[in-house]
Amino acid sequence: QVQLVESGGGLVQAGGSLRLSCAASGRTFNTYAMGWFRQAPGKEREFVSNINWPGNSMNYADSVKGRFTISRDNAKNTVYLQMNSLKPEDTAVYYCAARQWGAASNQRIEYDYWGQGTRVTVSS
Repeated sequence: QVQLVESGGGLVQAGGSLRLSCAASGRTFNTYAMGWFRQAPGKEREFVSNINWPGNSMNYADSVKGRFTISRDNAKNTVYLQMNSLKPEDTAVYYCAARQWGAASNQRIEYDYWGQGTRVTVSS
């Protein structure tokens, strides 16, 4: 069992930056692929970024490519999402997710554990 706790959300002006963190419990964090997803009001949860367990392969949704950076510190059981040049359309609740087996994925269904989410609001 893995518990995930996100933090770092908040209110920021367009063009600003935030860094989200996702702290994981459990001694096998370094074997989990991790992902970030987001859900805007009235919309489905969508893929943002993922990272494999060693932390040397990352993927991004086209909408955030070049602005967001995912990373992980396996010694701290934490995955990060650095968000720069934020836009109002980035406003959403951001969730981190852990996948116990397999490669990092952009499909929600392939993740086994989810955090409770952290809200990001970008004002224009």
